[in-house]
Amino acid sequence: MKLWCATGNAGKLREFRRAAAQAGIDIDGIPNFRDIPECIEDGVTFTENAILKARHYAAYVPGPVFADDSGLVVDALDGAPGVYSARFAGPGATDEDNNRLLLERLRDINDRRARFVCVIALLDRGQIPGHGQIKATFEASVEGEILRAPRGPGGFGYDPLFYYAPYSCTFGEASEEQKLAVSHRGQAFRKMLASLAA
Repeated sequence: MKLWCATGNAGKLREFRRAAAQAGIDIDGIPNFRDIPECIEDGVTFTENAILKARHYAAYVPGPVFADDSGLVVDALDGAPGVYSARFAGPGATDEDNNRLLLERLRDINDRRARFVCVIALLDRGQIPGHGQIKATFEASVEGEILRAPRGPGGFGYDPLFYYAPYSCTFGEASEEQKLAVSHRGQAFRKMLASLAA
C-alpha cells in the first residue's frame, strides 16, 4: 500500500517513513511540495488543522493522503503554544526561536508539565481531483515536562526541551527508535496503520 504524506517538515516525514517501513507501507511526500500554495491553517484545534491540510494537499496526489497537526501543550501557559507551536515566535520562526520564547515564558514558573499532541487526518481520494472524504482522524499524546535548557542534538522542534521521565532524557537525547516507540506522532500513526489493516 502507498500513502502520501502532506508535510513539508523533513523530520516528520522521516519519522513517518520509519514507522511505515515496519508495517510494509510506502510513504511518499507530496511532489514539489514547496511549489504548492500553502494551506491556511486557521483551525482552532489540531483536528481541524489536520483535516484542512489533508483536504488541501489531496488535489496534488493520485491516492490516499494523510496530514498531521501536532504541537506542544504547556499547562502553565494555558495550553500554549498549542496549534501555534511551529510559529510560536512568529511567521518564519526557527526551532531555536520557538524554544527561546518558550523558555522566556516559563522563566519563573515551576510547574513545567507539558504534552506533545498529534492528530492525523486520513483522506481517501475520490475520482475527482481535489475531492475526497476524510476517512478518519487519529489522536495521541505523550506526557513530559519542559527543562530550563535544551539537551541533546536529536529530534527537532521542542524535542531538546521535552523531558520524558520513563527514559530519563529528553526527546532530543533519545534515539529515533526510542522516540518513535512512545511519541505522540508514532502512536497516532500506528493507530492509523491498525485502522488500515482492519
